[in-house]
Amino acid sequence: MTSIGRHLTIDMYGCNYDHLNNLEFIKTAMLAAIKETNLTLLDLVGHQTEPQGLTVIALLGQSHMSIHTFPEQSYAAIDIFSYGDYTHPDKALTVFKKILRPEKTRMTNIMRGLQKDMKPRIRVSIAPLRRMRNTSARVWRFLRNK
Repeated sequence: MTSIGRHLTIDMYGCNYDHLNNLEFIKTAMLAAIKETNLTLLDLVGHQTEPQGLTVIALLGQSHMSIHTFPEQSYAAIDIFSYGDYTHPDKALTVFKKILRPEKTRMTNIMRGLQKDMKPRIRVSIAPLRRMRNTSARVWRFLRNK
């Protein structure tokens, strides 16, 4: 089965509060991850939320990468969607682990656009065919008995 792209979701628990609340630190981490995964950066936008936390989104030539931090919970949510055989989005996990040093990490790998999922689902009822078969069998029996 071939897919159009890969979507990784990474949950990081137990990260350092100061790192998760530092916009420049997170931007630097994301740039390192983009370089390591062989993705092409088109634009990088960051926003510091109040009273704490931030969001950084990278528009890539092969889709996007985002990170949302929740320092009060020592948690970071990272999404990476990419397509192309030459990209390696799973390498970003290694980079983010090394930089953010979480206590616990969970990664989910979602294959997007699988061909089997793209086929339309058609529901066929067999009842009309059975009725027709049974009717023709009754006609043949009737004719045979005459």
